[in-house]
Amino acid sequence: MKTTELETPKQTSVLLQTIGADAVIQSLKAEGVKTIFGYPGGAIMPIYDALFDYLEEINHVLTRHEQGAIHAAQGYARTSGKTGVVFATSGPGATNLITGLADALIDSTPLVCITGQVASHLLGTDAFQETDVMGISMPVTKWNCQVTKAADIAPALAKAFYIASSGRPGPVLVDITKDAQFEKLVFSYEKCTAVRSFQPIPKMNVSQLQAASKLLNHAKKPLMIVGQGIMLSNAEEELLAFAEKTGVPVASTLLGLGAFPANHPQFVGMVGMHGNYAPNVKSNECDVLLAVGMRFDDRVTGDVSRYAKQAKVVHIDIDAAEINKIIKANAPVLADAKEALALLTDLVEKQNHQRWLDEFQQAKENELQVLSRNRNKDFSDELRMDLVIDLLSQKTNGNAVIVTDVGQHQMMAAQFYQYNQTKSNVTSGGLGTMGFALPAAIGAKMANPEKQVIAIIGDGGFQMTLQELGTIMQNNIGVKIIILNNGYLGMVRQWQQMFFEKRYSFTDIQSPDFVALAASYNIKGLKVEKQEDLSHVLDQLLNTENAFLLEVKVAKEDNVFPMVPTGASVAEIRLQ
Repeated sequence: MKTTELETPKQTSVLLQTIGADAVIQSLKAEGVKTIFGYPGGAIMPIYDALFDYLEEINHVLTRHEQGAIHAAQGYARTSGKTGVVFATSGPGATNLITGLADALIDSTPLVCITGQVASHLLGTDAFQETDVMGISMPVTKWNCQVTKAADIAPALAKAFYIASSGRPGPVLVDITKDAQFEKLVFSYEKCTAVRSFQPIPKMNVSQLQAASKLLNHAKKPLMIVGQGIMLSNAEEELLAFAEKTGVPVASTLLGLGAFPANHPQFVGMVGMHGNYAPNVKSNECDVLLAVGMRFDDRVTGDVSRYAKQAKVVHIDIDAAEINKIIKANAPVLADAKEALALLTDLVEKQNHQRWLDEFQQAKENELQVLSRNRNKDFSDELRMDLVIDLLSQKTNGNAVIVTDVGQHQMMAAQFYQYNQTKSNVTSGGLGTMGFALPAAIGAKMANPEKQVIAIIGDGGFQMTLQELGTIMQNNIGVKIIILNNGYLGMVRQWQQMFFEKRYSFTDIQSPDFVALAASYNIKGLKVEKQEDLSHVLDQLLNTENAFLLEVKVAKEDNVFPMVPTGASVAEIRLQ
């Protein structure tokens, strides 16, 4: 849109006379936005028309579905540390964002979603493509608002970016009526730096840290569990310094993978339902349990009544709602992880817990021995998910960005890929959204064009958002795709096998020719069915500059172990 500059002696900035739609784009520019994911429609058309004048400054990625747009924005945000931005129209465009909003809220991903809305005089009349997006999105957003006046656009977006990215991050939604997009205004932009009654960073209570340090200094068998909060606060260096001074074993949640290098001698694996044997069992043997930036969800704790009852618990989290919500903390620390770990490192004594670490190593070797023996016995001649991911990890030195969907392959990737880089594990944790990986990998690659970005997906999840191959084609995005195809909805089938007497009710799934499908989108692809061919085809995938799809036919009834059955204690983890 054309704008007119207005000089005013009362203000140091230059004001622009324009319309609301252009104010949206100018606001995004002021926030440093370079990439937008979206899908146009009638109610947001004025904003798209305004965007047309800024194509050299802002890159818009046209996805094939609004769910693809918001998952791509999640991948972008998770790997860049920036706020992802999404455009969608009213009605079905807005409602198609809901799954992604819920996913982003529970996994603390900063997003600003901008939706068009019918004209304000039509609100509440059941007009064409009108829906109550405020009411629908309220439970799955950190904050939302509806704008009906052009003058309110810039303040609303400034507040949205501040809320989305500050404190515990999360998604926000700003709904803008069509008449507000056309309405004239004199535009100026002021970044938001505070919101009344909202304190994103808690004030540090030094006495809480002193209590925590006292417990840690006297611990004989301490265990540290880190979550995604480490990466959200950019506390990786502080974590490393703290761990090396204290000698404490470091375990990770699913979303915490990459916060601490997997090749570090103090890293002892992942906790949780399909986590590693040692950190799960030792959670019920340690004398001090230090949790940082994680929320003790049910997949981590198993039966809460039998979780870490012998341990003194230190819980560091930025969100007061998470403290004492699931596990009672003996030394709660409400703080930003980066600040808290830095100060705690000064307070703790230098220690060595090698004998305790040796117990973890022994348990790890036992786990690998049992799993390897069982898989070799049952699937000796077949390709297996663990073989694929282990070899991929070796070939990339644990330095690729791995984006996984939801299911057996997700847990295998968590167990067998050695995440040595921060922000390199992108997956749907809390919501468990099938269809997440392909669009999220698009966003991750756009945020990190210089890195190897690999989407590992099951045959079921891939078919939920496979239309985003069109986004890859149109934008020439060099994402690598590995489909682990076992012909089942594998995780559900595993549960049916173990707990429902092998009654495989509607988990057998047929798939198209994935390689031919990729070719129809001008994406190179291969299919591999033999172990002896795996290394060669992985080299082809990794050495291809552009997008590449590899379908791997894996054993149909291979299961994911270790496993903590639902309702069991973490000490009852099963290896077979």
